[in-house]
Amino acid sequence: MTSVLQSPYTSAQIAAWLRGLLTIAWADGDFDAQEQEVIAAITKDELSPGINLELLNPIEPEELAAVLGKGTKAAENFLRTAVMVAIADGTYSQSEDDHLQQLCKVLEQPDDILQALRHTLENPQPVKTQQLAAPVLPKRQTLEILREWLDKLDIQDPRVARFLCKMIPSQCPFARDITLFKSKTVHIPPLCKLNPLYEQLVGLRFRALSFLADNCGEDVSAFI
Repeated sequence: MTSVLQSPYTSAQIAAWLRGLLTIAWADGDFDAQEQEVIAAITKDELSPGINLELLNPIEPEELAAVLGKGTKAAENFLRTAVMVAIADGTYSQSEDDHLQQLCKVLEQPDDILQALRHTLENPQPVKTQQLAAPVLPKRQTLEILREWLDKLDIQDPRVARFLCKMIPSQCPFARDITLFKSKTVHIPPLCKLNPLYEQLVGLRFRALSFLADNCGEDVSAFI
């Protein structure tokens, strides 16, 4: 069923929003050509069929800010979804952090919300003492600040809601062992044990599903 809910965002804003999320999703280089085509197809065919396919390339922070505005509610909500996309696979990379830092600066959003995520970087870069603008808060405290900030995400557009339902796994991937030459070589724990913000991801996906079903009257069985 097609949604008839009036979105507070223009088509241009949603196009820039989705391009921004795709830019984050591809930032760490983990998506091969086939995976990129799948995400592009999701965006074009299911989320925004009226958007020109040529617009599905990465977007620069300055262009995104020109469309969403600086210091606006739209910019703040976009950044929340960008953080969610960055951590959806359970890994937060240096390249993703670099992109998000640029976005925080250009969109005039506080960059201290990323401090907790930097505790989880795969290969963190050393930080020089003179670069620290403020005392670094304990990891647990910064995580709680980030969790509260992410939980304030207000889903108001069905296209963004559908994108999040597609990008965030529907369930915590099960633990598994990798066996080589009949011997267990490594144990991979469930994603929920690796991702300190897994509950926020699950909550966001649930709110996106509820928004589509309750507010838009859409059939969400395909996302479950």
